[in-house]
Amino acid sequence: MGTVNADGPHAPSLTRLRLAITVFFALDGFVFAGWVVRIPAIKEQTGASASALGLALLGVSAGAVITMMVTGGLCRRFGSHKVTVACGILLPLTVALPPLTHSPLALGLVLLVFGAAYGGINVAMNSAAVDLVAALGRPVMPSFHAAFSLGGMVGSGLGGLVAGHLSPTRHLLAITVIGLVVTAAAAPTLLRHPAPRPPERIRTQDRTPEQQEPGRAGRRVQGLVLVLGLIALCSSYGEGALADWSALHLEQDLHAHPGIAAAAYSCFALAMTIGRLSGTTLLERLGRTRTLVYGGVTGAAGMLLGSLAPTVWLTLVGFAITGLGLANIFPVTIERAGALAGPTGVAAASTLGYGGMLLGPPAIGFMADWFSLPTALTSVAVLAAVAAAIGFATRRAAVD
Repeated sequence: MGTVNADGPHAPSLTRLRLAITVFFALDGFVFAGWVVRIPAIKEQTGASASALGLALLGVSAGAVITMMVTGGLCRRFGSHKVTVACGILLPLTVALPPLTHSPLALGLVLLVFGAAYGGINVAMNSAAVDLVAALGRPVMPSFHAAFSLGGMVGSGLGGLVAGHLSPTRHLLAITVIGLVVTAAAAPTLLRHPAPRPPERIRTQDRTPEQQEPGRAGRRVQGLVLVLGLIALCSSYGEGALADWSALHLEQDLHAHPGIAAAAYSCFALAMTIGRLSGTTLLERLGRTRTLVYGGVTGAAGMLLGSLAPTVWLTLVGFAITGLGLANIFPVTIERAGALAGPTGVAAASTLGYGGMLLGPPAIGFMADWFSLPTALTSVAVLAAVAAAIGFATRRAAVD
């Protein structure tokens, strides 16, 4: 696939590319949130027990992880722009399938397909974003992930409004139509413009010593990508844990009203969105290492408050602080993995990060049975601190 030099006459096209890629991030969050809010209705429709639903939902995870492992190679062969557009078509098409099923087995099979599209677009659009970040020479990666968060908030809010008026089939079919229209609007920009190439001065400055000495590059770069993936895992663990357990903690342990308990994850998600919107400014002022370290420490402190505070309002404040702290860890690690190893690096780090999101909820459940839910939630603080420690320990090699 060709490239556009950021110093050349095509530089103005970078603004259009940034907007188009941002649209795909928002679309991803919007479509996935639309599916999530209809899970209860589809559970009832399929007659699935809690355990059967859990097994069916593993289809999303399995499909995503398998596809993430191969999408890096597809991006190298066909270009991340083309793969992003292809997955941008598949994702809204496949989200219409779950409400057409009437058994847990059928649901699991179609979720495998939906998960494949979801995993594919995540690797492809992040790879496209990494190329653009390098060409711009500015750390704008958090802004793309902020668009994902905003899309998710819009999707969940809209889903909540229409859930009582539209069947899951009509609701998700409407999301399919919206998604295809959005893809049709944004796709031409990606397909017309090849992947941007950073100016020579940025390519030279951004190379690690390993990349400047090709004989040593292979294993060393793979190790750095693995380190970045572990940091992403530590951050995503908290996202998954809070998505599934924060409301229950407020309602069960602090005896909050269900309506207030439902605001627990919203506080976290809103704070994370705000943190990502300000992420570029933060990275320009602090750099990658300090952003990771300060973010991990802030997330750990916030989660200790959120899990151990004796009152509802202090807990909500703690969850918000956690969201601010964790906000930019995942975007920074994905961007750096892509800078080191291209789409393959994005795929590897994304797979590990997504694994953390999958690991969080069941791990919290097991620990809650062994100890208590507040104690289990402190594991989020522990892993946030681990992310900060790894980021600091590898600051010269993997981050700056």
